Amino acid sequence: MRYGFTFPFDGLPLHAHKDALQEAERLGYTDAWSYEIDGVDCFTPLALAAAWTDKLLLGTAIANTYTRAPLALAISANGMAEAAPDRFALGIGAGSSVIVGQWGGVPFDMPYRKVRDVNRMVQAMLTGEKVVKELETTQSNGFRLSRKMAPTPKIYIAALRERMLRLAGAESDGVIINWLSAGDVPKCVAAARKGAEKAGKDPATLEVVCRIFVCMTEDKNLIDMLGRRMIAAYLNVPVYAAFHEWLGRGPALQGMWDNWQAGDRKAATAAIAPQTIEDLLVYGDAETCRRKIQAYVDNGVTVPVINFIPLAGDAAGRANHSLEMLRALAPTRA
Repeated sequence: MRYGFTFPFDGLPLHAHKDALQEAERLGYTDAWSYEIDGVDCFTPLALAAAWTDKLLLGTAIANTYTRAPLALAISANGMAEAAPDRFALGIGAGSSVIVGQWGGVPFDMPYRKVRDVNRMVQAMLTGEKVVKELETTQSNGFRLSRKMAPTPKIYIAALRERMLRLAGAESDGVIINWLSAGDVPKCVAAARKGAEKAGKDPATLEVVCRIFVCMTEDKNLIDMLGRRMIAAYLNVPVYAAFHEWLGRGPALQGMWDNWQAGDRKAATAAIAPQTIEDLLVYGDAETCRRKIQAYVDNGVTVPVINFIPLAGDAAGRANHSLEMLRALAPTRA
């Protein structure tokens, strides 16, 4: 089974990741997935990992389809495929209105169509053939990769609700999901597999990558504080709010949403039910965390990707806690 983690690790500078990545490889991890929000881009960490490791599959979760043009995505993916042949995967997605519109100043319009078109355009560009293509949200007139020195990488689509999940199943190599409970997984997997089946693909072969938020601690007070802060920060974002409404969690989150819209942040976080924290965050001792991660796999995830959430207030402490979790939750310790 594939078993991965998200990096860069909180508190650990990029230049200091060599030993950690090599240790992760020795510990049996198969995948290392980068991310980008407001710190570093998603390709630079993978370029370093390509030079420092030999076997880890390296993926972006995700590269944004609004903040990079298809041409930029294609040549970055081609470069990573050349640096790490047969072990790079391009994960793409729309992100959110906060990242794209509020921070980036780019209109967050038609996310489904944007992801659909960018996926099709990048796939065409990565073939190495001349691309003359006009789609609803993007176009290219004559682009051709000047270097084609590595196998074409797989492409995964990050998806939340049914339409995007079906697109991922139909037109990509796999789907990336996150911010959901183990019990939510079957609904997402079923939608993605439905898309694969409709496209004439074997739905059983669809890869399901899931970022799972993990904090190895038995301190329930700290988890309560951490969970409320994280859930309020993410699930008030419109795309995630709509996702959880689709999952059926709307009644449990309505109090938080109402107070947030009213501008009462304190009341919003107080309105988050303890069960919601229990559902969406994995915590406890190492054995408990492994058991909860396994529940995601049992429900259809093929590539669990642990997102370590450290608790320390200082950078060195956060880095140490992240590495402790990396070691304690490694496949070889199971």
